Amino acid sequence: MIVDGVNFKKYVMELSKKEKRVDGRGLLEYRKPIKIEYGVSKNAEGSATVTIGKTKVVCGVKLEIGEPYPDRPDEGTMIVTAEFAALASPEFEPGAPGEKSIELARIVDRGIRESGAIDVKKLCVKPGEKVWLAFIDIYVQNHDGNLIDASALAALAALMDAKFPKLKEDGTVDYKEHTNEKLPIVHKPIACTITKIGDKLFVDANVDEENVSDGRITITIDETGTINALQKGGMGGMTEEEINKCIEIAMEKTNELRKFIV
Repeated sequence: MIVDGVNFKKYVMELSKKEKRVDGRGLLEYRKPIKIEYGVSKNAEGSATVTIGKTKVVCGVKLEIGEPYPDRPDEGTMIVTAEFAALASPEFEPGAPGEKSIELARIVDRGIRESGAIDVKKLCVKPGEKVWLAFIDIYVQNHDGNLIDASALAALAALMDAKFPKLKEDGTVDYKEHTNEKLPIVHKPIACTITKIGDKLFVDANVDEENVSDGRITITIDETGTINALQKGGMGGMTEEEINKCIEIAMEKTNELRKFIV
């Protein structure tokens, strides 16, 4: 961690005038390696680990049978949660989910939900009575910045990896036996978070850059180039010109990340 945040911010801003960063990257470069591993958990219907630089996130998908919402009797649903392991960062403490983990889950949820990534009607078993519920659980294993992009990518990868367990005739689920049927994924939303420090825009901010940032915006885009969600974070504002620039950046960078999805 950087102790003297004021001087560090000045240093970051001076370097950014030369289009450089403390770790040697350009302002719009993701850290390396970027890596996705599928099927990392035997206890989940689908799972994936995403590594971006030193940031590492695991996501698992569990499928259960439940009742649909009364206003959507023929649609399954999903629930996204995020857990920050205390070992992942000195900033994290054990206990109930905090504000940051709740915010992370909501951003990932919104990107998936608003994109229509899952054909929820195909999760219906019996209208008004039984549907599949998809629980998307995010676990931060190491926090070195940009948890949003890593978590959104891990959630998508885990959903793509997921297979339905066997549904028995009595309506119960046999988790010891899985079918070859995958989740009905129809869109693939990917998030790109752009951080503002001073008057410069940064992609994939590490944890020290995040700690001195003036604000951020996360833009989720699917494979058709459709913007599914925008989420502003931080205290600082952005001009209309800066937001338009962020959209341009996100269009390019989500295509880069998409290459890692199998």
